[in-house]
Order: sequence, then C-alpha cells, then structure tokens
Amino acid sequence: MPQRKHLRRLDRIFERYDPPLFYVTCCVRDRAPVLATDGVAHVLEDAWRDAEGVHGWLVGRFVIMPDHVHFFCTPVRDCPTDLSQFIGKWKRWTCGRIRHLGLRGFNWQAEFFDHLIRGGESYEAKWRYVRENPVRARLVAHADEWAYQGEVKRLQW
Repeated sequence: MPQRKHLRRLDRIFERYDPPLFYVTCCVRDRAPVLATDGVAHVLEDAWRDAEGVHGWLVGRFVIMPDHVHFFCTPVRDCPTDLSQFIGKWKRWTCGRIRHLGLRGFNWQAEFFDHLIRGGESYEAKWRYVRENPVRARLVAHADEWAYQGEVKRLQW
C-alpha cells in the first residue's frame, strides 16, 4: 500500500528539526488526581533525570499536575528509541515505582499527546502555556507558587 502524501512529508519535516524537540502530555487513567505529591513527583523527576542514560532522551522543563504531566524532551543523537518507545518504557518504569508508593491501582492512560516544537518562539509559547496550567486549574494564584514544576536539563532551541 503506498504511503499517504501527508505522511511522506514527515521525513522532510524532521530533517529540519534535527534533533526534534517534543512537548509531551501523559494522563493518569481515569484522570485520578494522584500525581501532585512529593513522593510521586520524586519518582517522575528521577525517571526524567535517568532518561538520557537509560533511554537516550533528554528531558527539559516539566509541570506535574494532579492527573497529568507535561514535559519537553529531545533524543540524544543517534538515539536507538523513538518517542513512542521512550514514553512506553518511561510509563512502565514510573508506574511500577508509583504503585510501590502505595497507589496499587495506579496506571497511565495508554495513549499520550505529543507536539513537535517548530522554533524558539513556539517553545517559549508552549512553556508559558504549560507553566500557567496550575493557575488555570485554580491550584495556585501565580505559576511560581506551584511546587511541582522544574527543569531537568536545559534544552537549547
């Protein structure tokens, strides 16, 4: 079966963004509000810090919301895993660790959302949007007050 015309363009698009920078959102199954705790945040941050050595991916800025996470990531050159493989492995590892904290029924939704960042302006715009998420959810009055955000590695764009 021939590849669809719009899919053939993806190779040209990815060549322009080498390496690509992704904005990723992962949600908890049934949107259970269990992530914004010190213990779970520690698990997630440890997994993001280890992502380069374990999976070949660098993780930059992130925001942990009660029922989902947002983060930016990029593969290390000649990375052996694609984004889907990385996210799948990251979800499996964090799921086991989060369950070990006592959240026995914890699970991630099977799918995830990703967006290819296409420039410095887009990266900053996405980060501002993500950073304001706790304010829009009325969890804090100002983004700086949200404890579950940060940056693992500085991703240059």
